[in-house]
Amino acid sequence: MPQNFWSDQLPPVKEGLKEHNLFADKSFGQNFLFDLNLTRKIVRESGDLSNTHLMEVGPGPGGLTRILLETNAKSLTLIEKDERLSPLLTALIERYKTDFKDQAKPTTLLFDDALTFNLKAIDRPDNNPIYIIANLPYNVATPLLIGWLKQLTLIAGMSLMFQKEVAIRITAQQGDKHYGRLAILANHLCETRILMNLPAQAFTPPPKVNSAVVQLIPRQNLNERMSLIEPLEKITALAFNQRRKMLRSSLKPLLNDNPTLLETCGIKETARAEEISIDGFIKLAKAIA
Repeated sequence: MPQNFWSDQLPPVKEGLKEHNLFADKSFGQNFLFDLNLTRKIVRESGDLSNTHLMEVGPGPGGLTRILLETNAKSLTLIEKDERLSPLLTALIERYKTDFKDQAKPTTLLFDDALTFNLKAIDRPDNNPIYIIANLPYNVATPLLIGWLKQLTLIAGMSLMFQKEVAIRITAQQGDKHYGRLAILANHLCETRILMNLPAQAFTPPPKVNSAVVQLIPRQNLNERMSLIEPLEKITALAFNQRRKMLRSSLKPLLNDNPTLLETCGIKETARAEEISIDGFIKLAKAIA
């Protein structure tokens, strides 16, 4: 593992952008994070990464990548959609391999769309579980998370940057006004927590909203939990698309075929979606699975 903050010995991240005449592109949802103290904190708060294959989505100019290269993870894959960044990221990886020779972890740079990328395609030398750390493009952050939740058997954990409002929705609990489909699916499958909050000014260019890093760690009995994703998505879609209605109304398409569904699961037909615990929704999912 690199010592003495190798990343601090490199030219500042901003200089690399200037050297290659690069800038943030709105079409890619890019908001770069240059402050290495912040990227270092994200990685530190993520916990022990020693037996993982790290994956970073949207490395941009490499501010977070520099810190990931310093970790004792077994290997690293970078997935970037913007091919303009190839010279900058390639130079960073080559410098890393030169400086650390035999100590350098296997590192791969792929130019691909993370939304359609299958995690099984990642070359993991020791078949270690994947830990995803990423400053996500906010315009596709939620679809990316849903996609990864459906590939969770390959994942050891995730530390992901979202708009703060989305982070609150992911970690929301029963009774909270932000409690909904995303919270139920994420917390059914993972333990979730907000690792840190970041102001808009931490980014270049600054977005119009504040941000937060959410950590998601897969729960035990994962295969059993994942078998319920499809019915859970179906039920929560009906319940929360009309969240102010009573369940006897919002779940009517299901109740037409199974009139005793709510009663069997011990749920009042006059209850509303936000009043039902995750366990309650799991009971419903099992009943229609």
